[in-house]
Amino acid sequence: MTTIMIDHTVEDYETWKPHFDDHATSRAEHGSQGYRLLRGADDPNRVTILFEWDSLDNARSFVDDPDLAAKMKEAGVVGEPTMVFLDEEETTTSEPTPA
Repeated sequence: MTTIMIDHTVEDYETWKPHFDDHATSRAEHGSQGYRLLRGADDPNRVTILFEWDSLDNARSFVDDPDLAAKMKEAGVVGEPTMVFLDEEETTTSEPTPA
């Protein structure tokens, strides 16, 4: 499984979010397996999304789709987003308690 981290600033989160939600079908058609949506603690218009993808090829196909750039612009994304492709190395749900 591949993770894509997309980080960007939006003009207004409340305006951006419905556009993001409406794009769910396109994400699923490209192999998205779900996501975690995070907002900046000091800037609520800074959005970071961690998408889980079924394959690296499908993840790249999604970000290269011209429809994504058009939707991001329409939704009010400011500037160029940062997109990073990641492979999971390790996961934990809690840290051990020090002795």
